[in-house]
Order: sequence, then structure tokens, then C-alpha cells
Amino acid sequence: MKLLENKIALITGAARGIGRKTAELFAEEGATVIITDLKETDSSKELMDKLKAINPQCAFYTANASDWDETEALAKQVIDTFGQVDAIVNNAGITRDNLLLRMTPDDWDLVIKINLRSVFNYCKAFVPYMMKKRNGSIINTSSVVGVNGNAGQCNYSAAKAGIIGFTKSFAQEFGSRNIRCNAIAPGFIETAMTAAMPDEARNKWLSDVPMHRAGTELDVARVSLFLASDLAAYVTGQVICVDGGISL
Repeated sequence: MKLLENKIALITGAARGIGRKTAELFAEEGATVIITDLKETDSSKELMDKLKAINPQCAFYTANASDWDETEALAKQVIDTFGQVDAIVNNAGITRDNLLLRMTPDDWDLVIKINLRSVFNYCKAFVPYMMKKRNGSIINTSSVVGVNGNAGQCNYSAAKAGIIGFTKSFAQEFGSRNIRCNAIAPGFIETAMTAAMPDEARNKWLSDVPMHRAGTELDVARVSLFLASDLAAYVTGQVICVDGGISL
């Protein structure tokens, strides 16, 4: 039996990168996958074609994850259509990197809003439905920079650290309802974003990784799969670093 057989899984920001790989893996493992993004793109259309070839019930919704009204309306629409959501992967996020003295207030606000408030929105919107079923798994995408910080990323680090605190508090509030909440903290992962890094910065990152390689999107997706599945039925409030040991 596949790990997510008969489960409904929703993934935000899934059109590319880690979110896309997670959506593909979840579908392969039997889930009906719902992906959301700010708008429909060639990338999201391509992904949906791939998902529907695996499971025709998979669906795409446009929604601004940082907007409460849009998220609440989306939750009602999803529940009306599918009846339940068993797992949520809060993956939507952006970067606006700069040294603090050069960082604008708008760059701070935007990163906090999209990376952190989106987690609040989706958890708040969907948890009442999970409570009725007394079951659910929420996986929040943090980062090793939310654990250790990183120069030039005060906004991003603060948002990702906030996700960790939120995850632990949520887990304590809803554990008695059998709703689990965990965070994944990826390290240096091969994505389009990291591919655009200057060689000097890239080599500096890799030199600090004990495993001497970058991680892959599949490395992260597999941890999400574990947390979404019943294999992790007694795991909640945890932060799992998928970083090749860089956070040691």
C-alpha cells in the first residue's frame, strides 16, 4: 500500500522547486494533491498535467497565501469539493536578501507577510476541519537560517525562526486533537534560486556542509512524505534539519 493512499494533501507555493517535487512525490504515493500558487503559470500547468496523469482528482487553485480572506475562502472551497484535507505543506515563500542597513521596510514586511503570515493563515483556516476529523498533519517549511541565522537575511531568518516557534506552539495546542505539526529546515538545496548564486557564495556554503554536497529537492520532499504519512503518527512539534549536517 502506498504511504498516502486515500489522503488529501494541500501544498502551497508548489509550482516550482521543493514544493513541486513534494507534490510529485505525494501523488506517486497515492495522495490526491491540491496545489496553490499566486497565479497560474506555465510551470504550474505543466505540473498539473503530470499530477493528473497520476491521479485525475488532483487540483490547482490560485490564492494569495498571505491574504487571510483569500485563504479562508479557499479552505471552504476545498472542503466543499474534497470533504477533507489530511495534510498541509506550508511551502510558499520568497527572499529579499540584503544587509540590514540596506534593507527597506517594504522588503522586511513582504518577507514576513509571505513566509510567516501564510503559515498562520493556512493553519487557522484548515484546523477547524481537521479538528472535526480529529486527525491531520501540518508540515511547515522553515530553514537552517531560522535556526542559526545568516548575514544578509535578517528578514528571511526572522520569518523562518517565527515558523519554528509557531510550529511548536501549534503542536501543543492541537496535539490532544490528534493534529500533528512539524517543521522542516532545509539547508543548501539545489534549486533554481541557489543555482543563481555567485560561485564564491556557493562554494562557501558547500565547504561548511559535512556531507560535502548540496541537498536535492527530493531529499526534502521525502521528509515531508514521512511527516504526512502514518509512519509519523507520534511525531509532533519537531524541527527536522535536512541540511547534510551544516547546522551541527
